[in-house]
Amino acid sequence: MSSICELILRFMALLLTLAAAIIIGVNKQTKFVPVQLNPAFPPVEVAARAKWHYLSALVYSLVANITASSYAAISTLVVLATRNGEAGFAQVITIFDATIVGLLFSANGAALAVGIIGYKGNSHLQWNKVCNFFDSFCDRVAISIVLSLVASFAFIALVALAVLSLQKRFATRT
Repeated sequence: MSSICELILRFMALLLTLAAAIIIGVNKQTKFVPVQLNPAFPPVEVAARAKWHYLSALVYSLVANITASSYAAISTLVVLATRNGEAGFAQVITIFDATIVGLLFSANGAALAVGIIGYKGNSHLQWNKVCNFFDSFCDRVAISIVLSLVASFAFIALVALAVLSLQKRFATRT
């Protein structure tokens, strides 16, 4: 039963991190802003663009989700290949699962911090809100962060399953 749960969680983590990476990777929005150069002349329309690679936190989020997605695919194959294998494989996989949790949480925290600044601005630093202007860009970033957070919890559940399995093994030995 726990191996079926593990496979479901790994597949879910794979799909969620892949979706989060794709949403960030294709995210861009262009809006035209009226700029008044001189009060005597009509405003000039200037193109303003928002792209994921303009913000290092979103680049980090994309790389972290691609890494987690790749790891989820590889670990799923390893788990399938070594179903009745040694405990050593399970321990290594659990260590990597915990590492991916840390990677995803740090990337989500960075992306969320930048998202909050984009949503609320920062009056102390004179940074204006941008999410009221690039609304669909910010919405997609938020969706990506939520998907990545759910994937993080799937990896936490995998670590918890491994700990419970280890606890059961030690309980049967004594």
